[in-house]
Parts: sequence; structure tokens; C-alpha cells
Amino acid sequence: MGVEEVNLFNLSLTKRGLTFCYFTSLNVVTLSLNRKQMKSSLLKTLAFAIAILASSFSFGQAFQGKAYYQTKTTIDMSQFGGGNRQVSPEQMKRWQERMKSFLEKEYILTFNKEESIYKEEERLEAQGSGGGWGGFASSFTGGPKYKNVKDKELIQDQEFFGKQFLIKDELKNLEWKMGSETKQIGNYTVFKATATKPVTGLDWRSMRRRQPEATKKEKDSTKADKSGDPMDEVEIPKTIEVVAWYTPQIPINQGPDDYWGLPGLILEVNADRTTILCTKIIMNPKEKDNIKKPEKGEVVTQEEYTEITTKKMQEMRDNWRGRRGGRRN
Repeated sequence: MGVEEVNLFNLSLTKRGLTFCYFTSLNVVTLSLNRKQMKSSLLKTLAFAIAILASSFSFGQAFQGKAYYQTKTTIDMSQFGGGNRQVSPEQMKRWQERMKSFLEKEYILTFNKEESIYKEEERLEAQGSGGGWGGFASSFTGGPKYKNVKDKELIQDQEFFGKQFLIKDELKNLEWKMGSETKQIGNYTVFKATATKPVTGLDWRSMRRRQPEATKKEKDSTKADKSGDPMDEVEIPKTIEVVAWYTPQIPINQGPDDYWGLPGLILEVNADRTTILCTKIIMNPKEKDNIKKPEKGEVVTQEEYTEITTKKMQEMRDNWRGRRGGRRN
């Protein structure tokens, strides 16, 4: 006999402000507002509480849903010219066309109350698309990503330069700051939440041209440009700011990619130069998918995988510089 799902909530008013707590068998969600915020947000907060309470009764233990997302990453390709080499408008246009299929993708998140699997939607690639740097960068694109919010488990299928890895790690959540701002996404009212996210590994989505901050750094950058190594032009920030929009109308602790931990399904994410937007939701489809954990590949932790990719990239840089040096001799 299964364990019955229990949902409780508590609304308390103190001298400092209003606190709303929502308890489930999976998590506890707390929303606090000070007196100033209450003046403009009390009705929204009450609506938020009612929406969560009402929605919780409509989701049975065996329910399943599918959310379809479109992702788009914006990269200013004019910043990367290969050192001092000038790139013609025609070349830039060809690069952008080849990169489009890599920078704009579609994913499906299949979820239930505890688990989810986030997969890229299969599509036919146009001939010649993703060539050049796009083909190289595809080694950093993750495969199916499995999340279990009850067991705090994260498993990702990842291919890197032809080798298959299985990244297994603890599911870590961001320190979300709940906001009072709302908007509509389709038929759903969504609430805003923000967080600062550490950038792990070689996240190509946050790559940008290195900007010298002092005279010495400018000189070092000039020397690096002469090496011809394109990675000398690139830097990756340590953290990025994330804005998420979630709906309590679907009280599921899930979201796209590695985002989760809010009191409702995350429908939109704006993270640095990447936007993830939900375009369609199907609740309790007639044909339900089996949410399976990825199983193939060499098992590593996220930290171990980062070390492997960093070492490989350094080897490639050393080989590049060696070839460039041979040409000059």
C-alpha cells in the first residue's frame, strides 16, 4: 500500500511581515514578505497560496506531464576573430547560419512528482549545419538529464570528443529569492524568482571575449593574440545571474535543464545569454513514457568530469600552439 501524499499550508502574520509555508512529502516551501512588500503584494500572495492549495488536489500520485521548451543562446560572433584576423561580413553570415542549429534547440521535459528526464527533441539537421566551431562545441552539449527531487539525484548522459560519460552527482539547488512580480505565459500565471548560479566546467553558453582590466593585462592579451590560440581570447565568468518564472498551477518541484527547487513548474529561465521558454504543456498524456535513468558511459562525478574536460582542452591548446610555432620557424 502506497504512502498517501500530504499537503499542508500555514499563513502567519507577524510584526515583520507575512510568512506563507507550504508542506509536502517532498519539500517545504517558504515565502516571506516584509511590511513594505505586503502593501503591493498581499493579494498576489493570497492568490499564490490559493493556487497552490487548489492545484495540489488535482495531481494524483501516478500523474505525468510533458513540457516542451525552446532554448536560444545569443553569442556575438564578431567578438571572436581569431586574434587580429579580420572576418568579412560574408564569413560572419556563414558562421551564424552554421551555428544556428547549435544555438537554438528544442527540448522535452517529461516529469512526475519525483522524477524528470530532459531530452533534446530529435530533428533532421540541415546539410552542413553546425560545422566548424559548432561541431567542436557540440562536444559540450549535454545528453538526456535525469533528476530525482526526492532522492536528490542527478544523472547526465554526456559525450565528449567521441567518449561517453555518465555524470552522477547530488542534485544541488540554487538559493532562490522569491519575488512578487507576475506575468502570463500562455494560460499560466507565473511568479518571478532570482538566483546567482556558479558556472561549472567549460560552459560555452557563457563564453565571452576576454576584456583587459589594466595596462598589464592589455599587454598580456596582445601577446596571447599573437599565439593564434582562439581560447586566449575567451573567458568564462565564475557566476551568472538567473531569472526564473514558475507556476504554482502545476505544483511540481521541477524545471528545464538543471533548474528546479521552486514551488511550481519552471516555465521560463533567463540565464546570462541563454533563454529557455516553455511553449506547450501536456498533462497526463494517454501514452505515458517510462522515465528511465541514463545508464551508458563511464561513471564520473561532475568534479571529475570537469577535470577531464579541462585537461583535454589544455592538451588541444598546447598542440595548437605547437603547430603555430612550427609554421613560424
